[in-house]
Amino acid sequence: MKILHIIPSYLPARLASGPIIPTHNLNKELVKKGFEVVVYTTNLDGAKILNVPLNQEVDIDGVKVFYFPISFRSWQYSFALHRALAKNIKNFDLIHITSVFLSASTLGAYYAKKFKKPYIISPHGSLMSDPLSRHSLKKKIYLNLIEKKNLKDAAVHFLVDQEKDDYLKAGLLLKKAIIIPNGFSPEEFNAGTSDVPNIDVNARTSDVQKLDFRQRFGISTDKKIILFLARLHPIKGLDTLIPALAEVIKKEPKAVLVLVGPDENNYKKEIELEIRNWKLEINKDIVFTGMLVGEDKISAYKESDVFVLPSYSENFGMAVVEAMCFGLPVIITKNVGISLRVEKAGAGIVIEKDEKQLAEAILKILNNPNLGKEMGEKGKKLIETEFSSEKVAERWIEEYKSLI
Repeated sequence: MKILHIIPSYLPARLASGPIIPTHNLNKELVKKGFEVVVYTTNLDGAKILNVPLNQEVDIDGVKVFYFPISFRSWQYSFALHRALAKNIKNFDLIHITSVFLSASTLGAYYAKKFKKPYIISPHGSLMSDPLSRHSLKKKIYLNLIEKKNLKDAAVHFLVDQEKDDYLKAGLLLKKAIIIPNGFSPEEFNAGTSDVPNIDVNARTSDVQKLDFRQRFGISTDKKIILFLARLHPIKGLDTLIPALAEVIKKEPKAVLVLVGPDENNYKKEIELEIRNWKLEINKDIVFTGMLVGEDKISAYKESDVFVLPSYSENFGMAVVEAMCFGLPVIITKNVGISLRVEKAGAGIVIEKDEKQLAEAILKILNNPNLGKEMGEKGKKLIETEFSSEKVAERWIEEYKSLI
């Protein structure tokens, strides 16, 4: 079987984040199982341009990746990619598109239909209620004029049931639904790096690594680390987390909040302004690390006591999966797509988006290390049984075969 995966950005892109790593996890597992997987993408990484070979095959873990130069950033359009699709899409058995609201879905759907090829669109949460409510008029116009045509004949992939429910509530046509979560592999921490070999998520962090991580960010060895790992953006719920931290500090002064992630649209300044406006004396209890990758990211997970993600909306929550993989108890809102599975497995605490509930949940875990350890073990078991890249790839193979 020959599969073409169309995605606006791909490894080694990092700033675009989101679907890139899960998509590559799937693709490399498919290659291991004997499938030929080709990726058409651009040289775009957020606002940056990747330094990659253009218009030629690049091998990444056996996946054949073609990077095409970006022509118009606003639609993430590449004339060269457009031309390649028109010429080559007829040579594939199935087209998998990971994108909406961009040229990738429109071009991919158009040529798939033209050459009568089955195709899948993976929105990765972009068509859920909360994302659709942001810039709603522009998105509504685009949906009605363009995206509905792309989706009408597609098999649409959802990560969780809630994503499918939101899609249907939006009044969008659904020919076929596929519900498969993102797959996770510890190897993904190596993605785009060459200096992080053979990650062992069960290995204890050495005293040197602990000291290096804490010294780098000015965290004393007696501090209990609350980890938030996501882009700094209003949708991630920091307006709940910051005041909740103030309540936690009153009862557990050794707690420290570590915010790991890129600063999107200068949101860090807004957070700092809110801290001043709320007259919260917690500046010394918050550490901004910026984006961490490789060993730094691994150290953040291994050094932390609890992971928190109080999002307004999260189609899945890949960072939650990563945290569970490292045995961290997690605290997430019901708005995080993976919340039902976490709650059922007993791998963490699921709350409403409420600062009091969040503070109580954090204190419950910080004050009960054995409870946190028990939740962490259940989280690791959940990853092994439901979210391993191999198991997810097997489910995808069944769907691909049924479509063809």
